[in-house]
Amino acid sequence: MPADAQPATVEIGLNAVIVAVVNRSPRILAVSETDGDARDGLPFGPFDPARHRTFEASLRARVEKRTALKLGYIEQLYTFGDRGRQRLPGEEGKHMVSVGYLALTRTDAENNERLAEAGAHWRDWYGYLPWEDWRQGRPEILDEAILPALARWEIGQAVEEKSVSSAQRRARLRLAFGLDDFPWDEERVLERYELLYEAGLVREAVIDGHCRSPGGPAVGLAMRHDHRRIVATAVARLRGKIKYRPVVFELMPPEFTLTHLQATVEAISGQHLHKQNFRRLVEGAELVEATGGTLASTGGRPAALFRFRRQILDERPAPGLKVGGR
Repeated sequence: MPADAQPATVEIGLNAVIVAVVNRSPRILAVSETDGDARDGLPFGPFDPARHRTFEASLRARVEKRTALKLGYIEQLYTFGDRGRQRLPGEEGKHMVSVGYLALTRTDAENNERLAEAGAHWRDWYGYLPWEDWRQGRPEILDEAILPALARWEIGQAVEEKSVSSAQRRARLRLAFGLDDFPWDEERVLERYELLYEAGLVREAVIDGHCRSPGGPAVGLAMRHDHRRIVATAVARLRGKIKYRPVVFELMPPEFTLTHLQATVEAISGQHLHKQNFRRLVEGAELVEATGGTLASTGGRPAALFRFRRQILDERPAPGLKVGGR
């Protein structure tokens, strides 16, 4: 370091991907700023060790104070600290390191009023990652925009990547996007986003200076800084987590129908699940029990109500719903 160079100031912040499922829509809490940048961001706040002993305690307190949301399950994702990831004009000596968290919650009318006051709103996460939603079949955006652009990127040789062969790129694409004889793996959300970023197919790649011009049409809604990468990390983590931990019930009301439970699992996994197969899966996993109550359905007979059977936590080391390709 030159003698006259100023040491970089490192700050630790907390980013939260707060997830709820509303009307079959997997939503994350996004915030808008008043600096003229229309892109969404994730809830963020600095860690204050003088007030809170742990990162998690700081995150819970900040979210509850600003939004009145009571967070249920919380899990640390990753530490995001790449150079320049959150630098603002005039902050040459400042470097922001964020500890990302996945948090699950439920919504109600009172919370939504507080959210509006705090400048926050719920967004369907498939608005940011539209290629991940397979509930209605293969997403059209894959074949119409993404895969043709990635095929051009695969054979291209950027100056800074001459050591990367077309075969290496092809191998990554096959694994991430389920090409040729590889299946689509719903948990490879981050790998797919990283490839789109490298190929210049997301706006963030151009804004960050990773590429000089887009590699094709920008796909999905852009977010501030590297927040869409954090969202992709959270979606991948949650998709994997529901297979061996009963975290999906953190998103459910105390009593629910099996149809509601299936819709929630489908929303998270991005897959359509066969009704009878799903019910056999739930029965075999012994995760729920009937309450004896019913819910009147429009145009049909009343549906039985169920609740999470908490005894399963003492009976099995990895209770979950093993849907998907793994």
